[in-house]
Amino acid sequence: MTKKITSHQDGCIATVVLDNPKKLNAIDLEMWTGLGKTMANLSKNTELRCIVLRGAGGQAFAAGADISRFAEERSTPEQAAEYHRVIDIAMDAIYGCLHPTVALIEGVCVGGGLEVAACCDMRICGKSSRFGVPIKKLGITMHYGELSRVMQIIGPAAARELLLEGQVFGAERAKEIGFVNRVVDDRAVSAEAFEAARRIADGAPIAQRLNKKFISRLCDPEPIKPLEHEETYHTMTTDDFREGINAFLSKRRPIFKGR
Repeated sequence: MTKKITSHQDGCIATVVLDNPKKLNAIDLEMWTGLGKTMANLSKNTELRCIVLRGAGGQAFAAGADISRFAEERSTPEQAAEYHRVIDIAMDAIYGCLHPTVALIEGVCVGGGLEVAACCDMRICGKSSRFGVPIKKLGITMHYGELSRVMQIIGPAAARELLLEGQVFGAERAKEIGFVNRVVDDRAVSAEAFEAARRIADGAPIAQRLNKKFISRLCDPEPIKPLEHEETYHTMTTDDFREGINAFLSKRRPIFKGR
């Protein structure tokens, strides 16, 4: 697996790092492959309760794709099809991860970096962060798989603005269009993102995972089936549900075990 995607675990919170700081964490095919595999592996780890994704170096979440690699990785329709197949696997692994995810965004978050962040459940950035998908200057399109994740966050009107004007814009505009959840001082981004992760991790993990799943499911226009409705009652059978009720009645903090 590539050394440009790293991960580590601190208790029940894992951190995944896009680690290509000399190129502002620009993502090449090898990194997309490693990101998909890393997220798939972390999703299987039921000890986790939240995953934070970030870029290395503090200057960028990710400055899009590594354009210097396009000649060898993405210069024909056949290569593009394979390239986007790998991207789709990585993005689906983030979006469909069992655990809630938080994008910790410092500095530049454009192109493929913005797409990665769009797959996360929450996005927290600094005041100087910059966003955009200026691919109009490259003469390429955003693949359906990538565009669907972005549109799910900002809707079609803002997606048209994002792609057709191709501007790079600031954190406040990103907040206005609903892309980021929170804008904080640049020096506070890491602390705020990990505090959000701790708040998520404090919740009953089975319920947290199911709430994430249900939100994603409701973005699918297909009607909810009877068996899916029944799944919403599953938490009533868990030890964590009984612990939550007992803790509330006892006026103490609950201790959830994930069962």
